[in-house]
Amino acid sequence: MATPLRISATDGYALGARKYGEQGAGPYVVIGGATAVKQAYYARFAAWLSLRGFTVLTFDYRGVGESRPAKLRGFDARMRDWGQRDLEGVLHFAQEDAGARPLHYVGHSVGGQLLGLAESAGHVQKAVTVASQSGYWGHWRGASALHKAAVWYGLLPVVGTALGYVPGQLGLGEDLPKGVALEWARWCRRPDYLFGDGLPATGFERVGAELLSFSIEDDDYAPRQAVDWLHGRYVNARVERVHLTPRQRGVKAIGHFGFFRSALQDAVWPEVASFLWPRARTVSTGAPAVPVASPA
Repeated sequence: MATPLRISATDGYALGARKYGEQGAGPYVVIGGATAVKQAYYARFAAWLSLRGFTVLTFDYRGVGESRPAKLRGFDARMRDWGQRDLEGVLHFAQEDAGARPLHYVGHSVGGQLLGLAESAGHVQKAVTVASQSGYWGHWRGASALHKAAVWYGLLPVVGTALGYVPGQLGLGEDLPKGVALEWARWCRRPDYLFGDGLPATGFERVGAELLSFSIEDDDYAPRQAVDWLHGRYVNARVERVHLTPRQRGVKAIGHFGFFRSALQDAVWPEVASFLWPRARTVSTGAPAVPVASPA
């Protein structure tokens, strides 16, 4: 059972969050989700971890899910705010709530990028990133590269400017604030990604955690070379890279979002739990029945 919370970002913006698990002896894990994906999508995984002794905190970035304002049009938010203000506020809350327990992090897609923008990231002892990459379109090849370039140069800037936000019906997931979409598109047009937009690398250098990074063979959102590029910027982290292929894990497909679906519960999730905490409890009953939202 999850406990709903409101957590303040560093600028006072109220974020919707949920906490899973009792205040036991296990590590405290914060989950940073993907772009335009509600925290509810990670509910089953969070509940599964909580059965194994972890306390888990999920949250929505400003403009998404339980952190969305009444109107997105005219709402002032940037993607960097998700890391510097939202994730930072959540990590600060988690540090205090965890007490003496270790603070760990799981980042999906942009969640693994934003860790390098949070000032408190240096307090994270272990981190797992899933399909976290540079979004620069040059990391793709052929038709995929042309498609990504069309999104970053055309679709997001044009639609965001015209409507004042980007509708999720375009295939991105949830609606996105204009400022988030435009900044994201600008990053993805630059070979140095977010660093090419004036963001310093010092935050990434601050991360000294043990870091387990997954890339996925059938994931067109995060090709292997784009994942490698990003994790090369975590220069002081002890990075272990794992490249997943569906056949090796006994499933037909994984893609960008399959990692957190119940089909991977036995194939990959125990690897995450044992990395974060070798003493994690073994539970044979399977994951509890938790409503899970699917991204578009």
